[in-house]
Amino acid sequence: MPRPSVRDRLLAAGLETLRTQGFNGCGVQDITDAAGVPKGSFYNHFDSKEALGAAVVDQYMRVGEERLAPLQDTSLTPLRRLRQYFAAQVDMLVETKFECGCLLANFAAELADHSPLIRERVAASFATWARRIEDVLREAQAAGEVAADVSPDMLATFMLSAWEGAVLRARVEKGRAPLDGFLWLAFDRALSQGTPACSR
Repeated sequence: MPRPSVRDRLLAAGLETLRTQGFNGCGVQDITDAAGVPKGSFYNHFDSKEALGAAVVDQYMRVGEERLAPLQDTSLTPLRRLRQYFAAQVDMLVETKFECGCLLANFAAELADHSPLIRERVAASFATWARRIEDVLREAQAAGEVAADVSPDMLATFMLSAWEGAVLRARVEKGRAPLDGFLWLAFDRALSQGTPACSR
């Protein structure tokens, strides 16, 4: 297997360092140390830490798209697919002891007022994520699993906002109760039409 390029190593190290330490909690030196490259090499690939941060958001979403792949598993009903997707995210947060949360939400809280570049990337990433959820909810409405009295785009936006709030609470409380509450309220109450499709 070919050795990762310096840029790829900086991206990987940047993603991990920025997730764990925060954008303002680390410097370029921390990132290059984690990547195992000289600090001078950083500026051959990125104009600034902000430019790296924007690229990290893009990389985070590329990884996120892979995790969204199960939403296209047509062997399951749409709502079951969506439930299992979020349940898998809960399991991942539990495994990491709620330490990092969602990079998009972290950057939104830390940088939305200070970096237009990163704010735009985060907003675009949230929009992409919401569209993937919206597509499944539209299928669920067509299948009669979800009531059609609310547009799927509005439902998707609400679900994503509720999820991010639950993640934040879970990080503060260091426990999964807010995440389990999200799953129960979203799938067993708010979306359910009284069918077993929402069961985990």
